[in-house]
Amino acid sequence: MTIHTDTAWILFFAGIIFTTSLLLGVWKWQKMVTSPTGKAHPYVDTAHRAALLYSFATGLIAAFVELSGWPAAVNLTAAGSMVLLFLVTIANYTRLGLQGTTENQMHNPPRSMQGMLAVLVLGEIGGFLVLLSGFAATQL
Repeated sequence: MTIHTDTAWILFFAGIIFTTSLLLGVWKWQKMVTSPTGKAHPYVDTAHRAALLYSFATGLIAAFVELSGWPAAVNLTAAGSMVLLFLVTIANYTRLGLQGTTENQMHNPPRSMQGMLAVLVLGEIGGFLVLLSGFAATQL
């Protein structure tokens, strides 16, 4: 079975994110084993869980890319923006886990946090709405 190139790239990134989740799971396990409480830092746990969930979300996004009627460039831009934001989020959670200085990044956030959250909302929801509308226009 041959899939479109844009779909193949998104599935490739789903695999990259899934592999990252597995590696973060090893890190989480190591932190749990060496912790007196048996728990990893909250952001080590969050990075692992987010990567795992984002890997499956990226697989779902690939299905919408494949079935969307929009041009490949539109689909790849919409999906790519979501995947990029997933990767940035995982990296941020990993950074917070490595630093171990906070258990809640929203407590006393920097001013730039509001802008970043707006980018996340627009990029992730907007990107998916593009794919969903392309799917609906073609498949329904």
